[in-house]
Amino acid sequence: MKRASIVVVLICLLTAVPPVQAAPRLPKSVASIGDSITRATNVCCWYGDRPSRSWSTGDDGSDSVRSHYERILSLQPAILGRNFNDARAGAKMASAPGQADRAVSQGAHYVTILMGANDVCTSSPSTMTSTSSFRADFEATMQRLDSGLPARSRVFVSSIPNVYQLWDVLRSNWWARSVWESADICQSMLDSNRTETQRQTVLAREEAFNQILQEVCESYARCRFDDYKVFNFQFTTDMVSKLDYFHPNTAGQASLARLTWEASWWGGS
Repeated sequence: MKRASIVVVLICLLTAVPPVQAAPRLPKSVASIGDSITRATNVCCWYGDRPSRSWSTGDDGSDSVRSHYERILSLQPAILGRNFNDARAGAKMASAPGQADRAVSQGAHYVTILMGANDVCTSSPSTMTSTSSFRADFEATMQRLDSGLPARSRVFVSSIPNVYQLWDVLRSNWWARSVWESADICQSMLDSNRTETQRQTVLAREEAFNQILQEVCESYARCRFDDYKVFNFQFTTDMVSKLDYFHPNTAGQASLARLTWEASWWGGS
């Protein structure tokens, strides 16, 4: 091969390799958009929200949950005390634009989003949120963040945990089934009278929601999706709260924090 040809080949090879992008600067504030999972509802001890143990903005240094906030704090001391948990238990995607408004008013440099479980977990498969409404509300959320946050801010979007897997790993647990029924928890999936066809319908809707999260997020340069890490994670029964057999317990929140951090803008930090 002639020298000129070798040079051409080398140039082609070099230009075909995408440049490695440096991670953005560490944020000096973080806000979370979400529902009871991000509020760390029933994570331990007794019923109720315990946001200090949240995977996103938790700040309880004595637990095993190394939240995004705590991981950033270890590298960026300026974030101290600027962790805002704007999530609300029971929230659906329709509430996300309002939570985004709060994150904008807080001037958040980093926003995490984990929303959609309550759009799937309704009284029956027929009452789940439509994909069109889900998309419209998430697009409105991202538009508000993109137009209102400081220029260097970043957004991270988690996929929705797999509710079919929750049913599968606990369906042989009599006590879990009793709690689901007595507390009317996620009856679209967890009602003992649901058929496999109905459960697959719910799973398909959740998969559609996750695809919407990915598509909308990827249309914004400052947004990063978790590439389905949370949805695909094979959690075990020892990661689920024994108070309701639905929410993550402390071990579950710790796993959620690790998984999402690895997929975040600073996953290598």
